[in-house]
Amino acid sequence: MLNPLPAVLVTCGSSPENWNMLTVAWTGTVCSDPAMCFISVRPERYSYPLVVENMEFTINLTTAEMAKATDWAGVRSGRDYDKWKETGLTPIAGVAVASPTIEESPLSIECKVKSITRLGTHDMFLAEVVNVRADERYIDAETGEFSLEKAGLLAYSHGKYYELGRFIGKFGFSVRKERK
Repeated sequence: MLNPLPAVLVTCGSSPENWNMLTVAWTGTVCSDPAMCFISVRPERYSYPLVVENMEFTINLTTAEMAKATDWAGVRSGRDYDKWKETGLTPIAGVAVASPTIEESPLSIECKVKSITRLGTHDMFLAEVVNVRADERYIDAETGEFSLEKAGLLAYSHGKYYELGRFIGKFGFSVRKERK
């Protein structure tokens, strides 16, 4: 299998009374124009019907500082716990969707579901990106780009969490001519 994977917190629900979060590693970008992402979720998960009912969700990137909350939200069910209270994470109302973003997340991607594909153990929700919220602390003042190395994003590989961040090169660096 392909590893590492992003360890994200997906938020869902239509109002503060039923907002929930779940940890997802089966996620990614599938298209740039229009911007589209996917998540794959087991139908028995508490959040699954919330996503189906509202046909929207938010992907919240996680950091090393959020690792314990990310893991906890993945091993406990919203049926039994108020994950916001238990993790100490802060919900913020979405801009283009009813599901919340997570204040502590460096980047939150609001999505509207376009299709659901049954795959086996998981169903894949293919969704269009309708809004992105980036924490200004991670935006490079000179370039305006999101700073991966400052964010310390979390990755998941074979049951273990890792912090990402060491810069190696920019797209195309392998073929650029050196300036003299």
